[in-house]
Amino acid sequence: MHITLIAGARPNFMKIAALIHAIQAAQQQGKNVQFRLVHTGQHYDKNMSDTFFEELGIPAPDVNLGCGGGTQAEQTAHIMVEFEKELLAHPTDVVLVVGDVTSTMACSIVAKKLNTKVCHVEAGIRSWDLTMPEEINRMVTDSLADYMFTTSDVANRNLLRMGATLMNDGMSETKLLNDANGVLPEDKYAFERVPQKVWHVGNVMIDTLLANRARFRKPQVWDELGLKEKEFVVMTMHRPANVDEENHLRAMMEQIIDNVHGLPVIFPIHPRTAKLFYGLWGNEAELAKRFPNLHIVEPLGYLEFNYLVERAKAVVTDSGGITEETTVMGVPCITLRDNTERPETCTVGTNELIGTKPEAIKPALDKLFAGEWKKGAIPELWDGHAAERIIDILVQLD
Repeated sequence: MHITLIAGARPNFMKIAALIHAIQAAQQQGKNVQFRLVHTGQHYDKNMSDTFFEELGIPAPDVNLGCGGGTQAEQTAHIMVEFEKELLAHPTDVVLVVGDVTSTMACSIVAKKLNTKVCHVEAGIRSWDLTMPEEINRMVTDSLADYMFTTSDVANRNLLRMGATLMNDGMSETKLLNDANGVLPEDKYAFERVPQKVWHVGNVMIDTLLANRARFRKPQVWDELGLKEKEFVVMTMHRPANVDEENHLRAMMEQIIDNVHGLPVIFPIHPRTAKLFYGLWGNEAELAKRFPNLHIVEPLGYLEFNYLVERAKAVVTDSGGITEETTVMGVPCITLRDNTERPETCTVGTNELIGTKPEAIKPALDKLFAGEWKKGAIPELWDGHAAERIIDILVQLD
């Protein structure tokens, strides 16, 4: 079997790393599986892309399509045009996409139009919020995918609602066939056997986290600020609902900084956020005067960022992936979103969804500092072996 792996943006790289390592392990066992790594170039900043290949031991991409920048439509079109050329020049058995970025959807569409099977890793997650571009990417990709690998039973149920065929204990479920006029009276049910499409395998991003946890690297800011374990807060913010309007962003920042009891807040600032952020308080001197415990740093590499997260008292974020990592590391997580596509981080893990209203921040932080935050647990199959399960299944399907 030949697999073409797609990586386009920062969250993809952690997931692709686990899959590459699983393929390499399968090759050492004599299994017939090869891969080609395609980087779409959706994120082209070194800290947002190249660093991950270096840190996580991923080989250099076989090709970089160079599709960074532009509007949603422009970037989707650019990726589709360039990936079509790539796939025609290098046919494959399966195009494997991960997550929910623009590259995920665009490459899936191209593959299906060229009659190539699509495998979606992290299928079935849903926020049910169509204002999020990622939600549209998820829905389109899942509607096209031939093979879908999920992180949770919740994702399985989402796919079942969509009409995907699920499996129980390795036995094929039956698919209900509509009669000609679409009426389904009880005495006219008809069934057929259909191939399996969905497997609950666990979380490949957690595979990478657990494989690299012992390698987490102390960032320069640790010694510069004299940071101590559980005596600082990590913050990330990049979603439009939080960072695109000045007064809202100002209110969010004030609520966070004013309610962390003076602890340092480490803020690796996203390029999207930086565009607006630095103009809010006039200049850096005024910003430092208003928020003396806020420390803005450039985006950190994977190993350095998670070194901070693992040792933080808490993380305040609007990222989905970070909520998974904090759940596994047992770190309290406050999520500034009205919905989440990863509900297991709230129902099982350490995450709490508090919405995007600034006034919700103080009660959450008060709860944290009162020692009343939930302990959390690790969701089923988030054990570091999801990628192995995926590759084993794909090789068997060959």
